[in-house]
Amino acid sequence: DPYFMKNHLGSYECKLCLTLHNNEGSYLAHTQGKKHQTNLARRAAKEAKEAPAQPAPEKVKVEVKKFVKIGRPGYKVTKQRDPETGQQSLLFQIDYPEIAESIMPRHRFMSAYEQRIEPPDRRWQYLLMAAEPYETIAFKVPSREIDKAEGKFWTHWNRETKQFFLQFHFKMEKPPAPPNLPPGPPTVKRPPPPPLMNGLPPRPPLPDSMPPPPPGGMTLPPMPPSGPVPPPPVPPQLPPAPGVPPPAPLPPMMRPPLPTEGPGTIPPPPPSN
Repeated sequence: DPYFMKNHLGSYECKLCLTLHNNEGSYLAHTQGKKHQTNLARRAAKEAKEAPAQPAPEKVKVEVKKFVKIGRPGYKVTKQRDPETGQQSLLFQIDYPEIAESIMPRHRFMSAYEQRIEPPDRRWQYLLMAAEPYETIAFKVPSREIDKAEGKFWTHWNRETKQFFLQFHFKMEKPPAPPNLPPGPPTVKRPPPPPLMNGLPPRPPLPDSMPPPPPGGMTLPPMPPSGPVPPPPVPPQLPPAPGVPPPAPLPPMMRPPLPTEGPGTIPPPPPSN
């Protein structure tokens, strides 16, 4: 407080209001009073009136460069895939043959909610390319996380050919987890097939009517003798109808040979007249 002063008598004075106070508490109560506050306002107004007018500091003006837009630049976009990691990447080549001096191309990514040209869609984002005096162009790319690791994101400005290159890789997406399917019914375990003997399947079991094979070194018992085989039955011959003469016997050349006759016993056919 510039107006607080302690005199040689041990009391306190207010140099602004020229008042005496026995202790500090009395002086503090005086500073909150109406008289002291009025004198403070008068002193501030007097000092402001007597002080010379100081010029306001000049604002630094930034000159804005104005360029006449000459259209959109040419571009080329190449889709690539890393043969080692399988990551998908995009390579952009922008041609700026009429770019202004001391100007370098700039780029940035913009979300779908920053633009006002298309309805916002969170599945897409935009890559902006700008260089004076060309118009700013934007590329619509999938809204996936971009790999910023070394060698995965790079830019290059060729001052001789006036071409700007930019390439970035998308991070690998994790495959979706398989759905939790309910366990299936228990399966019946079947016995394994018997092993093959010398590459051949095992023999089927013998029927019950056949006798078991003899042990090694023994011969099969002889089969019981069988009787003579009966001749095949002869079909019965019907009696001739009444009034019909019996059939004449077949000539020797048309008659089938008897069992006792051979092929040489059949007489030759008669000569034709």
